This record gives sequence, structure tokens and C-alpha cells, in this order.
Amino acid sequence: MEATGTETGSAERWGRLWGARAEDWSANEDQQEPTYEEAIRRVGIEQGQRVLDIGCGSGVFLRLAADRGAEVHGLDASDALIEIARARVPGADLRVGEMEALPYGDDSFDLVAGFNSFFFAADMGGALREAGRVTRPGAPVVIQVWGAPERCALEAMKVVVRPLVPAPPPDAPPPPELWKAGVLEEIAAEAGLTPDGSFDVGWAYEYPDEDALGRAMMAPAGIAELVGPPREQAVRREIVEVLAPYRTATGSYLLENDFHFLVARA
Repeated sequence: MEATGTETGSAERWGRLWGARAEDWSANEDQQEPTYEEAIRRVGIEQGQRVLDIGCGSGVFLRLAADRGAEVHGLDASDALIEIARARVPGADLRVGEMEALPYGDDSFDLVAGFNSFFFAADMGGALREAGRVTRPGAPVVIQVWGAPERCALEAMKVVVRPLVPAPPPDAPPPPELWKAGVLEEIAAEAGLTPDGSFDVGWAYEYPDEDALGRAMMAPAGIAELVGPPREQAVRREIVEVLAPYRTATGSYLLENDFHFLVARA
């Protein structure tokens, strides 16, 4: 069966934005390896398994999976991030495309993962249905989202950035609080997946100084692109200021965050 999602989804918007500072984002993603390691510990990856990362970014998770002998595949909206992933994982099958219309056949993978990606879909439920479609029956779909805001240092940065992002339509429902018990499970179940356990992982981004912090904070979701060159330095200074409580005695920054995971079955 071909892809069941809509042909017009999230990629056209988010590909350009996430690719605007691809190298800076890649440096950020390198630090997320502990969360990927914990997901692998929970679900396991075996030699020869076919693994798909939806929203694969610069390929950090795919590198870990390939090192365990998996046959790895990745999809992302950003050409620039896919190019970085190709250099990191030369043997991977990497494609630019829509998570709402995956270019793979039914029951193609032994493990499908989406790390902080599914909630960028124009239709999150549709993206999860597609993930389930390409996963073999009974195999895991790993879904990662942000943890509770009060347990995420980066929430302070998001408060600055949120007013700069185009507002949703006035009749749009508020975004679901995905970190709350049962919320992600309900969305996954409505998409045809069977929830099979959740867990939370905490870890910290570390930046050696104010310059590294500011550069890193302008990379995700095309923040620099959204604010534009005339406002970039002012927004960057504001973000650094709100993150001042996380500055250590040595001048570095330690930003602890929680992430919430759901393991579901296709």
C-alpha cells in the first residue's frame, strides 16, 4: 500500500526553517545522545533489524542504531540536515519528505522512532498513522516529546520565542499537553497504535560560554530565520538573559530538561 497521509504536510514549512542553521543544530543534537541511548535500552536494537527515524535530523540516533548492526533509514524535511546525516551515517538510506506521507511500503520496519518530531506535523495523528503503517505488526513505535514545562530549563527560552512564531488560526484548538499522563497514549491509540508503556528521561545541554549558548539557541525551528537579521541580535541577547539563572560559576551554562517517551505497538 502507498502512503496514506496527505501530500501537503509539514515538510515545506519546517524543512527551510530547520535547515537554516543546520550545523549549529547538529551540534545541539549531538548532546541528545543520552536520550536516544535510553530509548534503545528500552526497546532494543538487534543485528539486521530495519530501523526508521522520522525527523532524523543530523543522524545521531541513526549512527547509534547502525553501530548496533541495524539497517538504518531516515527521513527529514531539511535537505541541509540530511546532508549532515549522510556524512555521519554513510550507509543509511536517507530521504527528504513528509512524515504525513511516508515513502515506504506497509510493514517495512522492525522499529520506527520519532524524537521530538511528530508534534511538528500538520496532522500529528496522521503522522502517527503513517508511522504505524510502515511498522511491522507488533513492532515498536517510539515517540519522544518534551517533558513537563516546569522540568525543562529551555521553557524560559520558549517564552521569549513563542510570540515571534506565526500564530495558529484563531479557531485552532490549543496544542495538547503531550507530557501529561494519558494524553500521548490517547493520540497514539486514535492513530491505530497500541500504547505499551511510557517513561521520562532527564539530561542537560551544556554550553561553554554565552556566545556558544546564543548561537545554539538561534538554531532550532528556524528561530533566526523567523526573526530575521535586523532583530536576531536583540532576540539572541534576550534569550541569553532569560537563561542567566542556568549559568554556572565557571561561566558555562547547564540547561536540564525532561523528555517524555511513549512506546507504542503497530
